[in-house]
Amino acid sequence: MAESQKDMLNLLSEGGIAIYYGPILSPEEATHFFVRLMNSLHWKQDEVTIFGKRHLTKRKTAWHGDEPFIYTYSNSTKIAEPWTKELRELRELVQKKTGTVFNSCLLNLYHSGEEGMSWHSDNEKELGPQPVIASLSLGAERKFSLKHRENKTTVSIQLEHGSLLLMKGSTQENWLHSLPKTKKVKEPRINLTFRNIVKI
Repeated sequence: MAESQKDMLNLLSEGGIAIYYGPILSPEEATHFFVRLMNSLHWKQDEVTIFGKRHLTKRKTAWHGDEPFIYTYSNSTKIAEPWTKELRELRELVQKKTGTVFNSCLLNLYHSGEEGMSWHSDNEKELGPQPVIASLSLGAERKFSLKHRENKTTVSIQLEHGSLLLMKGSTQENWLHSLPKTKKVKEPRINLTFRNIVKI
């Protein structure tokens, strides 16, 4: 376990571990990376299947990794592009903070609070059992919620500009998470989710 995790509070009452570090970048650093990522990555809309129909998401994504990893979720398949300079720097920082090595990163670009993510878990087979996922937030502050699958207990937290959230253990097995939509937020947000693709 990374040194900085020892005294940090687990947000979940049972069945998983979610640790919120707060900002790990200064506001200036976070804004620098936000602008660079916004302008340098090949952002694309996801094409997902909902109730048998194909839809293009409003939010955009980018997928990067050590290799051209193939990742499929919501019946949408992506092939990882190489790391950029900024993504390498951010991965190194996140790895140092969490004590975990990551081989890939899925990024989401939300243009405003009217774009979000419904309840889901990151339990795709490519991530292996009990995946460790580190979520770095840049840009607009947004509410993030977790809900227990069985007892429906809900925990919410405001993800600040430059902040880090770590989910590990049996979190993806026992909890769902979401980014609720809101008309109050007009600014964009970039979310970097560092993860490990397991070769099956």
